[in-house]
Amino acid sequence: MNSTEAKNLYRTDYSRLKGELAGHGEAWIHEIREAAIARFAELGFPVKRDEEWRYTNVNAIATIPFERARYDIEGLAPDTVGRASLGLLETSQAVFVNGYYSAELSSLRGVSQDVKVGGLAAALNEGAEWIESHLARYASYRDHAFVALNTALMQDGASVYVPPGRIVQEPIHLLFISTGGKKASVSHPRNLIIIGKGSQVTIVENYAGPEKGNYFTNAITEIVVGENAVVDHYKLQRESDEAFHVATLQVCLGRSSNVSSHSISLGGALVRNDVNVVLDGEGGECTLNGFYMVSGEQHVDNHTRIDHVKPHGTSRQLYKGVLDGKSRGVFNGKIYVHKGAEKTDARQTNNNLLLSLDAVIDTKPQLEIYNNDVKCTHGSTIGQLDQDAIFYLRSRGIGVESARRLLTYAFASDVIGRIRIDSVRAQLDKLLAAKFQKDS
Repeated sequence: MNSTEAKNLYRTDYSRLKGELAGHGEAWIHEIREAAIARFAELGFPVKRDEEWRYTNVNAIATIPFERARYDIEGLAPDTVGRASLGLLETSQAVFVNGYYSAELSSLRGVSQDVKVGGLAAALNEGAEWIESHLARYASYRDHAFVALNTALMQDGASVYVPPGRIVQEPIHLLFISTGGKKASVSHPRNLIIIGKGSQVTIVENYAGPEKGNYFTNAITEIVVGENAVVDHYKLQRESDEAFHVATLQVCLGRSSNVSSHSISLGGALVRNDVNVVLDGEGGECTLNGFYMVSGEQHVDNHTRIDHVKPHGTSRQLYKGVLDGKSRGVFNGKIYVHKGAEKTDARQTNNNLLLSLDAVIDTKPQLEIYNNDVKCTHGSTIGQLDQDAIFYLRSRGIGVESARRLLTYAFASDVIGRIRIDSVRAQLDKLLAAKFQKDS
């Protein structure tokens, strides 16, 4: 199958399924879906001559005839949810199987009645007003083929609404489990998170799947943050080494709001993360932390863009990568300071550690500034393990492989240590230790 045939297959799927998709009776969402599938047909799959995809070849995705994933919990092992939960079983947990909300696997007892957590399909079918006001209003399907594809074919995902003035004590855990299977499958989870004025919440977006299996997750998360609200967001991705994962996170900040988003990528044949943040209110603050670790012939691509639209905005970015084998990483980060966004304070850093002579990283931090009264810095580094440090550890009786693992973890801990949920941080420590052991 070539990419044109794959594009036509998705268009055929849409024509066949549009009468069954969530909210199909609502004119507004039907119009959005129709516009999105038409735009996908125009754009087609991205190619390497597209600047934003210059270092990432999606031909593997574009030439596989993925079937739509089905809701299927019978194929789940009894301990699947527990093993995937990162120690968050006791928190408010919404579970999604192949992109579909599972009420029977979810536990939302810690969520107060005025905080709404559940499936997007149900909220769409119920005609929730807050869904219509925000869904597909931020992540642009006009510019991004995978966003257009998700917008047309989205069936379910997470919907979270926190009204103004609420402090949600426990993390809200959104667990997405792919079951894999004998046939290659695709899911298009769509997540909408609305945080009211002055509220505080922690959201964990967690994607997991079997260690083997060829499946494709095409996810979009839109987060709208009200004035003076505080959001701590985590996105963890640890799927099969044969899996494909393309995701867009779109965040809109109101006046004096504060968002921290932490991205951890540990699995997948090809992973692409687009993180776009718009500081649309004066005095907004944004922190983006990211860590990626790949080996073999894995490929991970992180694109970030922070738009400073209003004055007195602050942003910080720190992304770190560890690459082994013949893996390849991409970091493309842009800070865009609009005219009128004076007193902007923005910093961006990307550091990479290459454990193999065959590993490759393409890093491109960028500044685009249309204002004079700003403080903006950016930079990147590419290096290898310090041989003097390895020699020192060996002189203290530590084996060479153990020394390499210690130094690699020390490099990663700068990002992992910023995770403020103790159980998640502890579980990631274990996952990293296991991955270090596997790759050494």
